[in-house]
Amino acid sequence: MSGTAELVETAPGYRARRTLPLRVEAVRQLKRRRTLVMGAVLAALPFVLIIAFAIGGTPDGSENGRITLMDTATASAANFAATCLFVSAGFLLVIPVALFCGDTVASEAGWSSLRYLLAAPVPRARLLWSKLAVALGFSAAAMVLLPLVALTAGTVAYGWGPLRLPTGGSLPAAETLPRLALAVAFIFVSQLVTAGLAFWLSTRTDAPLGAVGGAVGLTIVGNVLDAVTALGSWRDFLPAHWQFAWADALQPQLEWAGMAKGAAVSVTYALILFALAFRGFSRKDIVS
Repeated sequence: MSGTAELVETAPGYRARRTLPLRVEAVRQLKRRRTLVMGAVLAALPFVLIIAFAIGGTPDGSENGRITLMDTATASAANFAATCLFVSAGFLLVIPVALFCGDTVASEAGWSSLRYLLAAPVPRARLLWSKLAVALGFSAAAMVLLPLVALTAGTVAYGWGPLRLPTGGSLPAAETLPRLALAVAFIFVSQLVTAGLAFWLSTRTDAPLGAVGGAVGLTIVGNVLDAVTALGSWRDFLPAHWQFAWADALQPQLEWAGMAKGAAVSVTYALILFALAFRGFSRKDIVS
């Protein structure tokens, strides 16, 4: 395979960077059924919550005397969007990241089309960069889709207004959008570990379900370990320990410490996993 690539590199007009354009890869992924289904599920969640609140009412914290983000869900569109992030950040938003990053290479191998892509020839590094960039782009789009739909639906259902804080007080309406955008950005960064796991597994197996399921399973294991308080300060090295640090963006005074630590941990693990994926794939014998 490498010999073929070397011969083609000398051919007139051949440019490795022009192979497998991002636009082509993005269109291919967008047309896939799992992309459409995932988008529909995320877009439907706010409407499911609106119906649930209409039927059962909003919790008021009177049972335990504590007011939580869920208790303020119907105070405004901003509160409703924040609640949607709260109920989905721990698991639901993990799935599209694992799906887009874990399915991207393994599916080509499962369809026996991977070797033909490389014989085109598409350099291995170029193929991985294209697929990773598109997978991360779709993952980011999934993160943005949910709060956008929630803000739109929440404005219709509950009206636009300041973000009421469970700790007391509120954020002016003009500040809510930047704060929510910061929260979404942190959630995306915190999910880079799942993306790295899924992408690395995708380069190691021909079974997309194995890559996706493995990434989701290891993420769940991280959440379980974070719940083991006996680990003490060792939990600070777990990405799951910081997954809700985005709530610091919704405080009267913006707190950066938790988000900075969580982002550093997530990016470090993700870079290691992405490097392992590229290194392993460059030496892998592609037979499918």
